[in-house]
Amino acid sequence: MPSLTRSEAATRAALITVDAMEVDLDLDRGPQVFGSRTTIRFTCREAGAATFVDLRARELHALSLNGTGLDPETAVDGRLTLTDLATDNVLEVDATMAYSHDGQGLHRSTDPADGEDYVYGHLFLDAAPTVFACFDQPDLKAPYSVTVTAPQEWTVLGNGGATPVAPGRTELATTAPLATYFVTVCAGPWASVLGEHDGIPLGIHARRSLEPYLRDQAPQMLDVTAACFDHYHRLFGIRYPFGEYHQVFVPEFNAGAMENPGCVTFRDQMIFRGAATPDQVFQRSNTIAHEMAHMWFGDLVTMRWWDDLWLNESFAEYMAYRTTSAVGGFDEAWVEFGVIRKLWGYAAERAPSTHPVAGSPAPDAHSALGNFDGISYAKGASVLRQLIAHIGDEAFVAGVGEYLRSHAFANGELAEFIASIEASAGRSLTAWSAAWLETAGADRIGLDGDVLTRLAPADHPADRPHTLDVAAF
Repeated sequence: MPSLTRSEAATRAALITVDAMEVDLDLDRGPQVFGSRTTIRFTCREAGAATFVDLRARELHALSLNGTGLDPETAVDGRLTLTDLATDNVLEVDATMAYSHDGQGLHRSTDPADGEDYVYGHLFLDAAPTVFACFDQPDLKAPYSVTVTAPQEWTVLGNGGATPVAPGRTELATTAPLATYFVTVCAGPWASVLGEHDGIPLGIHARRSLEPYLRDQAPQMLDVTAACFDHYHRLFGIRYPFGEYHQVFVPEFNAGAMENPGCVTFRDQMIFRGAATPDQVFQRSNTIAHEMAHMWFGDLVTMRWWDDLWLNESFAEYMAYRTTSAVGGFDEAWVEFGVIRKLWGYAAERAPSTHPVAGSPAPDAHSALGNFDGISYAKGASVLRQLIAHIGDEAFVAGVGEYLRSHAFANGELAEFIASIEASAGRSLTAWSAAWLETAGADRIGLDGDVLTRLAPADHPADRPHTLDVAAF
């Protein structure tokens, strides 16, 4: 199926606005398929125009646009063409979808310990159309109202707070505007430890067979979660905007964690089955801090297109180490970053596939995955540290706060982020950004006698200013 191109996304975003998403999932149809009913309310800026919706169904039962039935055969290669659009439109889709078993889309797995089944959504990067019909691109955000039918003994979690409305029937609170790839539902006989901090309901969840380990380790995770919330609230001056905050440790996850607003998912290997080393506890705590940072950088403000994915990940990477060092009780955090984490960035930088931190071409969604590496995480975080050394921490924090406030519940990109930082720093960062963020390569800093030298890589020359502390022993 074709990957959405940047050009197609820009054309669609210029034409429509998604006003509301209503999704009704039936997870009580056995282990292979689930029901998906979607209502999309959207406006069109050009009456009579055409566009397409993304949809990858096992079987389509009914389609209608503004009350007029559509032929299911018109859905080809994951796209359903919509023609003769009105100013205000309602698209309704009734479909049967297939569970995945590779960690993408709506994944279903069976716990070998007790035979219990679990379902969770992981819609990054473009798996949302395998769960519900949608305009699947990061800059068409919308509030979601999700309803779930599931076996009565299951607990249902998601982006909005869950309210049981009938046996086996759960309504999730309508969310703030979300990008499609952040939507999730986690359902199953979860073991849960609940809490509350600063008015925010908290939950830690894992498979029932892991309950003894979960209950033993949850207090430490809740303490870290509370400390991170306090730190981010002080730093950004913006309260957490997504209601409840659940952290679900899911089986067979194909990533480390995913920053779904209000319902973060983690691989459940992070629930330790035995004694854990201090480094293992640090890594889990750092991941908790990383995913929470995304609530502001990524979820509240989302990149407009995938070539700015670094802005989400570099920021969360930097903030996680800053936060675990400042309030998490891990004094060695920056040491670990310097001697271990940065090696990932250096290795990616030396590879033939090296690329700039920002501005790498992503002509379609799939191509952006090629830049999802140590450069986007470790090098990007290092460059943000250099930016702070260059302009001062106070200016950086003020610029970040302004960027988040001015783009809240919407989208941003590199130029807008730099403009906010420039305004707070009172200086131009155009040349700095071009050298540090938009050019690949790493300088070699050396010492010639008592003179520091800088050598830029021949393949990627750039005049990078370095702000350094120099220590002599």
